[in-house]
Amino acid sequence: MMTKDALHKPKKPSMEDVAKIAGVSRATVSYVINDVPNSNIPAETRARIWNAVNELGYRPNAIAKGLRGNRSNVLGFITDDLSDTPYIVDIIKGAQDVALAHNKMILLMDSEKKLKIEEVIFRMMVEWQVEGIIYASTLHREITTAPYFFFTPTILVDCFTREQNLPTIVPNEVQGGYVATQALLNKGHRWIGFINGPQSLPASVGRLEGYKKALSEFNIPFDESLVCYGNWWQESGYDYTLKLIEQNKNITAIFCGNDWMAMGAYDALKKLGLSVPKDIAIVGFDNREAIAAHMHPALTTVALPYYEMGKQAMEYLLADQNQRYPIHVALDCPLIERDSV
Repeated sequence: MMTKDALHKPKKPSMEDVAKIAGVSRATVSYVINDVPNSNIPAETRARIWNAVNELGYRPNAIAKGLRGNRSNVLGFITDDLSDTPYIVDIIKGAQDVALAHNKMILLMDSEKKLKIEEVIFRMMVEWQVEGIIYASTLHREITTAPYFFFTPTILVDCFTREQNLPTIVPNEVQGGYVATQALLNKGHRWIGFINGPQSLPASVGRLEGYKKALSEFNIPFDESLVCYGNWWQESGYDYTLKLIEQNKNITAIFCGNDWMAMGAYDALKKLGLSVPKDIAIVGFDNREAIAAHMHPALTTVALPYYEMGKQAMEYLLADQNQRYPIHVALDCPLIERDSV
């Protein structure tokens, strides 16, 4: 039985209503609203249709439109911990900007680093007929894929598989470590300490390789006593700076594996009565703007290409299916020059 409220509920405007006001056929309205190419509809007619759309407040049914075109116009974005780092926001922003430019929506979910939740999310996104999935890690790392990774086109961002069985976009850690060390070498520094991250991580391995490569190009032998392994946090930057200065009196510069440890290095140098960059030059890594740009002096650092990784991942998913091919891209990390060198 129809209720009183239902009887008085205003009817939602339809495409037929738009066509009636604009004085055109329903098909013509559909061509204009859906921006069908090569439809040869005059500009004046298009303007009449959009005026009618605005007058009525007509809104197309995106779900029905997707079903008719056999496309959902929705892309999935799965991260392993949305609360863990602000960097993931830049990856999302890069992906979103491309999606919006193509009139697509992003369905964002967080697996909280729990495999059971991850599997449920993948399966739900496939049921929602997403056109593809970006799987982005909050830490550059190797992952193990499960069968559900292959249910729909999926690209990995800031993570990779040993088998290279999925397209991948990661930062070029070797190049990043190289440009950080090169920036110090170009300023005349020859005794350069390096406070790296934990030894087993891809970021630490790559940045150390880049550090060695830059030294080698300047014919400077690698000295293991100048390298320490911190834990990414400020305290380890502080402790290892004190250790490096105490054990190597010739040090004139320190490359810190991230901006947090660079903050600790600043504090340690201040305790020792040394100034940056007059006595010791410092280069960080990550370009965490809230830290690096507001340190005194502002920190020269290397930026991770998070926005560009998200952008290129979405471009890959939106590319013509016949033109897609497996990609394994390492994007360069640019040096952000400030005042600490």
